[in-house]
Amino acid sequence: MLSDTLSHELQRYAIGPRIKALRLRKKLGLVQLAGHTGLSPGMLSKIEREQMFPTLPTLLRIAMVFGVGLDHFFTADEKEPLVAIVRKDQRLKLPSPPGAEHPAFLFESLDYPASDRRMEAFYAEFPVGSPPSEPHQHGSAEFIYLLSGRLIVNVDGNETALDIGDAIYFDSTVPHSYRGGANEISTALVVTSP
Repeated sequence: MLSDTLSHELQRYAIGPRIKALRLRKKLGLVQLAGHTGLSPGMLSKIEREQMFPTLPTLLRIAMVFGVGLDHFFTADEKEPLVAIVRKDQRLKLPSPPGAEHPAFLFESLDYPASDRRMEAFYAEFPVGSPPSEPHQHGSAEFIYLLSGRLIVNVDGNETALDIGDAIYFDSTVPHSYRGGANEISTALVVTSP
């Protein structure tokens, strides 16, 4: 059973309607498509109506009938401009490091649905008394805007304290880490470039 969040994310790709469009373009009925794929017409009907999501092997069987790759079902229509909306109640809060009992920070992706992102945006929360994050490196640049609390940012051994409304931009290819304030939760908008 899929969670509401996962179901919503899968519906965003409109896999069922894309399969139906391919089938109708080829002038195939569900029974004919079933004969080509080895899947039942009932299962195909549920997939097309998005009452069921296909596994990757099932989707590959269908894709092979139509001569398309799996990417056909996961790429945006190139005729439309890229617009990705992330609702607050649909974001997943993930700890860093993963599975930590006392994470250094929690983060939520603010741009997950967008493919081929030129940047990545996150909402980060640094709990009271959290340990400093492990030094890490990535991408080419990082920007942090502090929304609440206080945040200590260490870039290549140099510490900078940020207060509400402060921002920092730095080269993220060098080791850097974060440490929240001691007395209150700190929150920040973090933007990185891959």
